[in-house]
Amino acid sequence: MIDWLMATSIGFGVLGLLFMLTGVASARRRRFVRLSVHTALALVCLASGALFLTLQLSLQGYRALTREDLAATIQAEPVGPSQFRVTIHLANGQTDSYWLAGDEVYVDAHILKWKPWANLFGLHTAYELDRIAGRYHRIEDERVRPRTVYQLTTDRLIDVFALRRSYGWLEPVVDAEYGSAAFFPARDPITIELRVSNTGLLFRPLTKAF
Repeated sequence: MIDWLMATSIGFGVLGLLFMLTGVASARRRRFVRLSVHTALALVCLASGALFLTLQLSLQGYRALTREDLAATIQAEPVGPSQFRVTIHLANGQTDSYWLAGDEVYVDAHILKWKPWANLFGLHTAYELDRIAGRYHRIEDERVRPRTVYQLTTDRLIDVFALRRSYGWLEPVVDAEYGSAAFFPARDPITIELRVSNTGLLFRPLTKAF
């Protein structure tokens, strides 16, 4: 998906430059009607190229979501009362370890759903994991006991999820943007898969021992 967007952006950019060159040639020959047409086409192509480039940059870090994707494998091991250590193996090969306070592993993500017409151009529902945290069973514990949360996303120059919240010009392209979360008990040592479907995040236990 990302490569296709970049190729399309480059293609529109090249077309825009070609129309600009032909416009310059028309200006030299004083063919002002052709100059106007070529200038208009150049602006349209360059604007389209800029749009596809913006989408390509903003989707870096997002993974295309088809039916059900494996987002991460998580190993959780209790190290004390309402305390556990998790090791998360992301689908991109990255591995990190965190100390969490709570009774459950909590993970949330950003989900982007595109308009049906955008699917024809290779834009499908995409996701990006946002954060991992510890979650307590009891609301009272959530209010008074230690809270632990870690960021899973990487900083980028442009993020289409943030852009959609701020600007309405993406409304014709983005059908919906929302957050999805899942949590799973970590009372015993356990290995679980974090998967993403079209409806959001879900956990599937693999084993109760490492």
